[in-house]
Parts: sequence; structure tokens; C-alpha cells
Amino acid sequence: MTDDRNVTRAAALDTATLSDALDRLGIVGQCYQIAGRDPDFRMAGRAYTMLCGPASTPPGTVGDYIDDVPPGHVVVIDNGGREDATIWGDILTEIAHRRGLAGTVIDGISRDVSLCRALGYPVFSKGHWMRTGKDRVQVEVTNCPVNIGGARVAPGDILRGDPDGVIVIPQAHEEAVLAAAEEIHAAEESIRAACRTGMRLDEARAQFKYHSLQTRVQG
Repeated sequence: MTDDRNVTRAAALDTATLSDALDRLGIVGQCYQIAGRDPDFRMAGRAYTMLCGPASTPPGTVGDYIDDVPPGHVVVIDNGGREDATIWGDILTEIAHRRGLAGTVIDGISRDVSLCRALGYPVFSKGHWMRTGKDRVQVEVTNCPVNIGGARVAPGDILRGDPDGVIVIPQAHEEAVLAAAEEIHAAEESIRAACRTGMRLDEARAQFKYHSLQTRVQG
């Protein structure tokens, strides 16, 4: 359980609401085509990032960093969207789960999905396939800015994942993003409550300014 207040706030919001808040603020934080390897996976935590590249000769490693990731953090791996070799498998899943990491997000693919599903350890990636990344991929740099599905992720940014995908909340803007998302969530809950009492949807949306909830803030 995290004692990070803003991670707790992010965990209470869904990615669709956070996406609308990001749009309102003009921030690109939606990680395109990154999805859970199980449709029920959810996670929230701060990013521990790494950049990967093609293996050198002799090849580097793909997983010796795992014991350095703080509990409650999300492993965020930029493998350039590569789909012909994996960068995450069952050994990393087991250790990450045992150490209390929040989850893993990969711009690329993973394998051994049966174990992450069995353990309930959230892995979000572009897909999964069994071909190893050993001698094909290596970690180049850790704790650096990376690209995940077209969104920039820096160390310490908040990652939120759910059945709709993954959102990154930049650390420099997290208070504004979370406040906007909480406002949007409250307005949508009010619309639902009004409709349950018999109000027309168009009237409820007008009353709670639904159509401007994610409108870009100028200035």
C-alpha cells in the first residue's frame, strides 16, 4: 500500500477521466496501444524508467536492474515498440511481484503472460509473444526520460493503468491534472445521479457543463 497521496488520488480515477484532464491541460499522456495482458489489470505508481536497444557484441543484459526498483514503483521500459523480441518474462514477473512493485509498462512486448495473470501482477504492453530478447535486446540506460506509446515518461512520473490502457501524469503537472480529473469525475457522477432521478440526459449534461469538461484551457 502506498503512502504517496497523489498516487492514491490517481488510483481512485479511471484512465478515461485522466485522459480528459490531460486534454484539458494540453498534455500528451495517453500511451497509444499499450494494454494490459489481462483485461482486469489495474495499477498506479511512480515510474522507474529504462531505455533499451539492440544487443551489442558481446550482448548486455535485459533484467539485472530489478532489485534496484523501489517497492510501489512501476517498471517502465522503452523498447522502441519492438515486437519481434520480448523484454519481460516470468522471472522478472515473479521477482517484481515478490518485491511489491506496482506493475510494468512496456513500449514493446512481453511473454509468460500466464504467470502475471496467476499472480495478479499487472503487465501492460503492446502485445505478447514467446521469442526471447536475450542476445537481441539490452538495457542501455536507467532512470532517464523514455517514450511509451507516443507519451514521454520521466522518472517519478505517475503511471495509471486500467482496462482502457495506460496514462502518464508528468510530475511537474500532477497537481493540476489530478484536480482537473477529480472535477470531471464529480461532474459525471452528478450527471448520472440526476438522470437516475428522471432528468433528461441533455438537461443534465447542460447543467453540469459536460460538453466543456475536457475543453482545452487557454493561457
